[in-house]
Order: sequence, then structure tokens, then C-alpha cells
Amino acid sequence: MPVSSLPPPSKRRKTAVQTTSIKSLEAQLTSAVADNGSLNPLADLIVLAHGTSDAREMSKAIYSTYRVFVLIISRGMLVHGGDDATKLVRKWIWEKLDSFVELLVGLLQDDEPALRKSSLEILFSLLKHLSTSLTKSSSAAQPQFHLSHFKHIVRGLLLCPPSPRSAGRSKNAQTKLDVRESFVERWFSVYDDIRWCFLREATTVLSKSSPTEYPQLLDNLLSIMEKLTTFPTDPSELNAWWVEELGANPPKHKSAKGDIEEEEETEPVDENDEDDWRKFFDEDTKTKDAKTKSTKGRTHTLTFHQSLHSLQAHRAVFTRAWLNFLPHLSSVSTSSNRALTTRALNIMHRGVLPHLTRPVLVMDWISACVDLGETVGLLALNALFTLMRDYNLDYPSFYTRLYAFLHRDILHLKHRARFFRLTELFLSSTHLPATLLASFVKRLSRLSLNAPPAAIIMIIPFTYNILKRHPALMVMIHRAEYGPGINTDPFIDEETNPNATNALDSSLWELHSHIHHYDSAVSTVARIFGEAFTKPGYSMEDFLDHTYGTLIDTEVKRKIKKEPALAMELRKDLFPGSDAVDMDAGVSGRDAVSELWVFA
Repeated sequence: MPVSSLPPPSKRRKTAVQTTSIKSLEAQLTSAVADNGSLNPLADLIVLAHGTSDAREMSKAIYSTYRVFVLIISRGMLVHGGDDATKLVRKWIWEKLDSFVELLVGLLQDDEPALRKSSLEILFSLLKHLSTSLTKSSSAAQPQFHLSHFKHIVRGLLLCPPSPRSAGRSKNAQTKLDVRESFVERWFSVYDDIRWCFLREATTVLSKSSPTEYPQLLDNLLSIMEKLTTFPTDPSELNAWWVEELGANPPKHKSAKGDIEEEEETEPVDENDEDDWRKFFDEDTKTKDAKTKSTKGRTHTLTFHQSLHSLQAHRAVFTRAWLNFLPHLSSVSTSSNRALTTRALNIMHRGVLPHLTRPVLVMDWISACVDLGETVGLLALNALFTLMRDYNLDYPSFYTRLYAFLHRDILHLKHRARFFRLTELFLSSTHLPATLLASFVKRLSRLSLNAPPAAIIMIIPFTYNILKRHPALMVMIHRAEYGPGINTDPFIDEETNPNATNALDSSLWELHSHIHHYDSAVSTVARIFGEAFTKPGYSMEDFLDHTYGTLIDTEVKRKIKKEPALAMELRKDLFPGSDAVDMDAGVSGRDAVSELWVFA
């Protein structure tokens, strides 16, 4: 008899009773809100939601509670004012709402995907209702954002408190993948007010919560920030608002001359010390294009509403978030922090530096990452190169640091393809001195003597491209001899300064030796230096994916034009002095091999 998937009769009866209780409590509260009656059943409903272990009943309970709170908020029962009795009731309702929000935040880590999704949607819906109610009840003319409620959402996404249905589970967990993706795709990457407030509040959470106490905090925050690909680059892109009232044009900022309309002196809830840090990231927001519409003024003097409509304010809060985040990655050198550093550097040049108020502010952190070497150091060099090329950073020792990466291990590591991609970019300028470039090609040529075939296949076209771009280096492939003696190569292999290696007086004899390489692919490509340099250049992408596996596949699939000599006719007198041997029959009068093992 198949086992039934239905719960036992006792549990079904209990579930039915709970469903009836939820519906009954919601009906009572709906009537009480409409008639200004007692809201005491609200406490019972929340207790019922907290005590439910069944996922389906939990879903019914949180949606019923949500509908009741929407009614309460829309009736203005949470706004300030009234007599003492009204204030006590309002305080009691706030306590129940906080308890409900705490439940929803915990459910973001629940094992049931439907509950996680529902909780996130309810939290953001409540944010919209609370913000709208706050705007209507505020004496100020500016729209409001309920920051205190949003703080609970941010803490839930970053600190990940355990679900009430998962007793005993550690709070140090990663944000659930579906929750993070839903937040990023539906809110963080879409709405300008959500992005601005999240970046500001995430910085506060990072400063008040130690990564030691919350090991996954850094990972959770980076997992969200690295997905941000829609950061505005023009004031006209600030046009999407979760709290619709914030989309209204803010009053103009008052200039120093006082000839522009004065703005309202109102700030959002719990503004605290935001003015001080904004002064540090201020830049002049005046633009040459008079047609560009953007809120003008120093960032730290803007109100909350004006900041949301100011591109410079968005850049300031973005900068503050990254500058507070990055030092935590290097404060403790662990394997997990190293992995996070790699991820941060991967997006640094395209997703972070263009949006910082002053990109050179991250120079010290990036320079420290160069010392870590391997993949981290190489990616840090890429970020440094971007700062030098696009933001006029003066870093004289850049190519010396890059030259230090040319050691034997670099051609055996898994990230060698990335190394050649970036190095080709770094050496692409035609204004680099020939002495410097000669050191790089000579050093790679020397390293190719002990490199695997796949790495040599990368080095040869890489060198060809540099020689083609810098004809002054052609002498290195035409120099046949140095003079009398064997050890006369003037190249100083131990020199760390690429400008003092005497490489330009040397030759690339190491690459020439590969025409006798055992691998036919290497020997074939090595012959390009003996031919006319008529090809404009090689695409490095065609050579970067070679491995031992691809080389073996190439040899296996190669069409044989001439049959190799796999066998030879055996001589009958192979062992002189032996009796006649019938080689075809394999019969011999003597065992010549056995006789060889006879010791005197």
C-alpha cells in the first residue's frame, strides 16, 4: 500500500483550526480598523504567525497580517499626533509591526522558496505604504522615505538572521541566491531611491557590524554590489522610483548668492551624521552643458529629496560604500578574503572606478594588492593601469612591478592566459621605450626554454606582435652572434629593473631553438621569425586556450600524409654465433637472451 503524502488526521485537524483562526482574526481586525474598535486580536494573529511551523499556514498568516497592517497604515493610525491614549495605541501597534517585520526578515533565510519570495515582496510593499503615509502626514512639502523600515531589510540581506522555522541554525549564513537575485533585479538595479538608500545603509551596517562576528557580511555585500551594472552616468537616467512621491522634482538648491529659490529644510528620518561624510566626496556639480538638468550644489548641503535627484550625490554614496568595504578585504589575509579581493578587482576597472567621485582614492588599496602576486596582483595591475591611462595617475614603478611577474611559475599557472591578455594591453603603447620592451620579450624568450608547449605557443605570437609594433626590436632576431666565447649573451637575467637588463643588445635565440621542438605545433609557429614580417599581427585569442589536452587532440586528429616507419624486417643473424633461427616460426636452437644473463 503506497504511503500517503497527506499529513496525519490530527495534523490536518490542527491545520484546519489554524486556518479558521487566521481568517477569523483577520475579519475581526478588518472590522475593528473600519469602526475604530479594539486591535487586540492583532497580537493573537502575530503570535499565531510566529508559532506556525507549516509553510502553507505560515504563508497564510503573514499575508493576513500584511493586509491588516496595510489597512492600519492607510487609515493613518501610525502618524504622529493625538492624545496620550492615541499615542499609547500607536506605540503598541509599532511594536507589533516591528515584531512582524522581524519575522519577515528571518523568513528571507527560510528553507521554503515560496516563503522567502513572499517575505521579500511584503517587506518592500510595506516600505512603499509606510513612506507614502509618512509623506502625507509630514508637515514638510518634500516626499519622505521610511528609512527605519528599510534598515531592517538591509540588515536581513547582509547579516542574514536565521528563520524562525529553523531553530538552532547559525546566523552566519550567506544570503539565499534567489533572494539576492530578486532584490538586485527587481529593486536594486531598477530604482534609484532603493539603490541610493541601500548603499548608504550598507555602509552603516559595515561600520557597526564586525566581519569577525558576521563572517559572511563581506561576501553578501560584494555579491550585491558586483551585480550593479545600471549605475547612472547622466542626470537624465535618474528616473525610476519605488516610492513614487520621490519622483517629483525637488526644490532648487539655494546658491551662495541667494538668487535661487530656497529649498525646504527637511531631512529624512534618522539622517544623523550624513552631512559630514558627504563633504569629503563633494565635487563641483556645475557642467558645461547648460541643457543638462541636474540638482546643483554641494552634496553635503542637499536635502534627502535633492540628493536622490543629484548624480553627484549618487556617486558620493557609491564611493563611500566602496571605500569602507575595500579595507576590510585586506585587514585579514585569509583564503576567503583573497577570493573576495579577486572578485572586487575583477570589476574594479569597469564597474567601480568610472563611478567614483575621485578614482585615485582607491590607489593605496590597489597598490597593496599588487604585492599579493599571482592572480590578485595581476588584476591589481590592471586597475592601476586604468588609473594611469584614464585618470592621470602617476605610478613610475608600474612596469617594474609588471616585470617582476615574469618568473618561471607564471607559465605554469592556470591564469597565464589572463596574464598574456593584460600584458599585451599594458605594452600596447607605441610610446614605450625599446629598452623596456626588449626586456619583456627577452625575459619571456628565456622562460620559454622551460615552458610547456601551450605556453610557448602563446609567447611566440605575443613576441611577434611586439616586434611588429616596435621595429627597433627587429635587431634582436637578426643578431647571429655576440663574439668569441660561449657565455657571451649580454642579457642580465637577475636584473629587476627592465631598463637595465641589456636585453636590446641580446637576441631571441631561445625562440629560434624551438624550431627543433618535439611538438610540431611549436616548431611550426616558431618558424615565423625566419619569414618576412608581412602579417599585421596575430590575434592572441587564437593562442590563449591551448593546453596539453588541445595539443594532444590536435595530434590525434591530424591527417597522416606519409605513413611513419613503425616496424623493420628483423635480421636472422641478430645474435652472432647462435644456431640457425627460424625467425618466422619463432623457433631457435639456443636461447640467446638467457645466455646474456649468465654471470661469470
